[in-house]
Amino acid sequence: MVVCEFCTQYEQGGTCRLGLRIPKGMGCRVFDPAMNSFCSDPRDFVSPGQIIQMATFFGIKGRELKKVGIMAEQEENFRSQPGHPAPPTRETHPIARPKAESKSHTVADCFISRGGPNQEKIW
Repeated sequence: MVVCEFCTQYEQGGTCRLGLRIPKGMGCRVFDPAMNSFCSDPRDFVSPGQIIQMATFFGIKGRELKKVGIMAEQEENFRSQPGHPAPPTRETHPIARPKAESKSHTVADCFISRGGPNQEKIW
């Protein structure tokens, strides 16, 4: 596990959007923690202490841990504001929603149909 897995700059291909090398340890000078890395379901967030404890468990320490704490405090402040909507449920959260089944597409599906009954197809 690397610190990058908790960062907003980390891409699925295992690279950094900023072009930095992936560190071997749990330290990075531009670490930008993401809440969804710690709580994939927004309803799981309880307190900043919970997030800091999780980060410590994963081996994050030093200034990276401080950044995680700041991020968790900001999340708690955001949620405590009046008028803040309740955290989304699994049914309404876009990430938690089950993906629709994908149809297998053929080359014929790439054609654009035009016209009436003759359905002239153009690539």
